[in-house]
Amino acid sequence: MTPGSGLQAGLKNRHLTMIAIGGVIGAGLFVGSSSGIATAGPGILLSYALVGTLVVLVMRMLGEMSAANPTSGSFSAHADRALGRWAGFSIGWLYWFFWVVVLAVEGTAGAKILAGWVPAVPQWGWALIVMAVLTATNLVSVGSYGEFEFWFAGIKVVAIGAFIVIGLLAVFGVLPGVHTDKASFGNLTSHGGFLPHGPGTILTGVLLVVFSFMGSEIATLAAGESENPQRAVTQATNSIIWRIGVFYLGSILVVVSLLPWNDPSLEKQGSYVAALNSLGIAHAGEIMNVVVLTAVLSCLNSGLYTASRMAFSLGERGDAPKAFARTTARGVPMAAILASVVFGFVAVFFNYAYPDTVFLFLVNSSGAVALFVWLVICFSQLRMRRIIQREAPDKLVVKMWLYPYLTWVTAGFIVFVLGYMLTDTKGESSGRTTVLLSLGVAALVVVIAVVKQKVEAGRVPAAAVEEAEKVTTG
Repeated sequence: MTPGSGLQAGLKNRHLTMIAIGGVIGAGLFVGSSSGIATAGPGILLSYALVGTLVVLVMRMLGEMSAANPTSGSFSAHADRALGRWAGFSIGWLYWFFWVVVLAVEGTAGAKILAGWVPAVPQWGWALIVMAVLTATNLVSVGSYGEFEFWFAGIKVVAIGAFIVIGLLAVFGVLPGVHTDKASFGNLTSHGGFLPHGPGTILTGVLLVVFSFMGSEIATLAAGESENPQRAVTQATNSIIWRIGVFYLGSILVVVSLLPWNDPSLEKQGSYVAALNSLGIAHAGEIMNVVVLTAVLSCLNSGLYTASRMAFSLGERGDAPKAFARTTARGVPMAAILASVVFGFVAVFFNYAYPDTVFLFLVNSSGAVALFVWLVICFSQLRMRRIIQREAPDKLVVKMWLYPYLTWVTAGFIVFVLGYMLTDTKGESSGRTTVLLSLGVAALVVVIAVVKQKVEAGRVPAAAVEEAEKVTTG
């Protein structure tokens, strides 16, 4: 294939399968779950179940649209067609912005772990090395990205699977060579009850865990570069229920069963490390740090891939520089990747130079983008279902359940979560701060989109008049 001719189908089915599985296992599950447990106690399971249900419904809608029209732009391209150019432009750039900031967050997290192992290399040096290696991987070919992600996701899946099996054996008292008096399902109710701080903490828990689910939509973006896009999207959509049930609900159930929810070690060591340490497993902390590092690298790898493909799609639609839509002979959008990396490096610099000002603003102003994306998916699906039924009903191989009622319920719940976030005023990264800053950035992007659309609309008649004058004078 010649340079500039577009993306290539370089992802194999096994790549897509592991990308889909690994996409719902973010670093946030390993790192951030302890704060949720401390806030809601065992009731955090209900928070994860609520958000998990929300993600399943949103993924079903996205699966319906992407199976009918697989594209590297995914929900941005669907919004472009269903809601208008302004919607596709806005949500595409917001999503790109979100993942560029994630690159900096995850790059710093990975650098901290590596600097702890090899302190001779400064933390910023490790961040530079990690970003450079994964950039090179993405620049080689989409197949190399898929291969890296296949192994990254594989390690995460095996690690969580082993954790659940070992944890359940310990809870049932049949784990050889391990004796613990803390492991019991009784921990779910015996330390102040299942909801020790009251039912209101379920919603507070939702705010803490909702962002750890971001990434489940990556499989629909990657499907455009797979051997059989429709089949890949269908499989990813249909398997999301068991993936969330096993990896999120299953592993968190094991954590709050192995240790009382208020055990100090959960916050000090991290929930998964503390749970393993309670069983007296040698080097549990080091093992889990390797897994967390893998999750971080996976998130970085996928974040760079996702940001670049969204930039590529925006370039194809004329909503970004045309250079973003050009590809190498291997089907790699080099300019889109390098642009995303440059902004990622700038964000990493801000994280080290201005962590409490500029970088905090970047994190807060991108924090609610996940919810914005899901809301746009809901409204896009409401319109796209009618379009697909009218133009190509045979492509409706994945259908949203109870359309349109469940779509409206899902959209309503997302709006409710955004509204509830406004009541959270604690700290510099409070829910209110996140929502208001994210809305501010979103409003700015929408204004740019609307102005751009009006300017382009004005050019068309002007060009037509000029052409008519040429014909008349000729």
